Amino acid sequence: MKSLTRPYGLMCRHRLTSLTTRASNLQQRPYSSNSSSETRTATPTATPTKKAQRQVIFSGIQPTGIPHLGNYLGALQQWKRMQDSADPETTDLIFSVVDLHAITVPQQRGNLKKWKREMLAALLAIGLDPKRCTIFYQSMVPGHSELQWILSCTASTGYLSRMTQWKSKLQLADDAHMLDDKAKSSLKHGLFSYPILQAADILVHRATHVPVGEDQRQHLEFARECVTNFNHAYKGKVLVAPETILSPTKRVMSLQLPTKKMSKSDPDPSSRILLTDTPSEIHAKILKARTDSLTPSLGITFDPIQRPGVSNLLQLLSHFDTQDRSAQEIAAQINAEVMGNHGGLGGEGEENPLRKLKERVSEVVQRELNPIREKYLKLLQEDGGKEGGYLDEVIREGARKANESAERTMSRVRRAVELGA
Repeated sequence: MKSLTRPYGLMCRHRLTSLTTRASNLQQRPYSSNSSSETRTATPTATPTKKAQRQVIFSGIQPTGIPHLGNYLGALQQWKRMQDSADPETTDLIFSVVDLHAITVPQQRGNLKKWKREMLAALLAIGLDPKRCTIFYQSMVPGHSELQWILSCTASTGYLSRMTQWKSKLQLADDAHMLDDKAKSSLKHGLFSYPILQAADILVHRATHVPVGEDQRQHLEFARECVTNFNHAYKGKVLVAPETILSPTKRVMSLQLPTKKMSKSDPDPSSRILLTDTPSEIHAKILKARTDSLTPSLGITFDPIQRPGVSNLLQLLSHFDTQDRSAQEIAAQINAEVMGNHGGLGGEGEENPLRKLKERVSEVVQRELNPIREKYLKLLQEDGGKEGGYLDEVIREGARKANESAERTMSRVRRAVELGA
């Protein structure tokens, strides 16, 4: 979910300094429509307390095939941690492979079906448990597109025109207007109204919390705007406004163009690490990662502006560090190790600080991804791509649960709008 130039009201911002702490706190703090972001604690009273509202966490990911390291650190790793830490007695987890969103850009026939299956296998391979959370294809739950149409009848076209998603997809400036010549010739309605479907994805499951990155808050703000517009138009608290779980940003940059985010759209496969890359492929890509020639004089330093390549590798080490050390602390340790062994920073071979950094990144990434790769391959091998296999069972059961969840909301919406029998 991506980001508004003009925020709607005040958003409740919840930083995940600890995912375990955050997930356990969800059950202690019911949603409030009060827009104040201050922390509220219950005051003990003599009267019985009302049972806390059940929390629903929703998130989605587009089916673009096998996820890369940036997808994993930016979202999927957090999904797994929330699953492991949230109390199943008080918290529902709903994760969607959003295939309707994927067709806002042209798709070559055959790719979408393949990529959906690969994404599903990857979600299971990272450890998502279909018995603990609901995993489904968006297109198998008609409530998403039904609510999108209903919301579009109260959504503001002006608000949509200020959204950044359609502009970035068409490579337009942030201040571009929908009536500009390039926009008029290229902009499709599906891409323009994309945020309404994103809002429907969240609201149809009455999600109370949505994990997003700093650059994705705009779409949550728009979802809250949709709730306000709908509830005002139909004079009732029919839809639930979601709160934001603002997670620490883990931006993983391209290994070959470290000023840009890692992406599957990059034509150079050595720019990204896929979750299913072999140990030798991971090692080769890390060793080929673009850095700079400043190491002999400066050693290893964290400077994203002047040394983006080196800084990207240090950030990767920090993301996986079991001691929770910063990139700067890891750089200092590597320099100290090389200095201790050779008395300087200009050594060749294994003890060259840059070589040592790359070897260490390769080691930790392999250690993290190898179990995921093995489980992914095992899932596909056992499933065999046949109809009625394990993956089909998972997605059918997920769709059944998601349809039940969506229908609880849609029955209220239809009554409010006076649709149906």
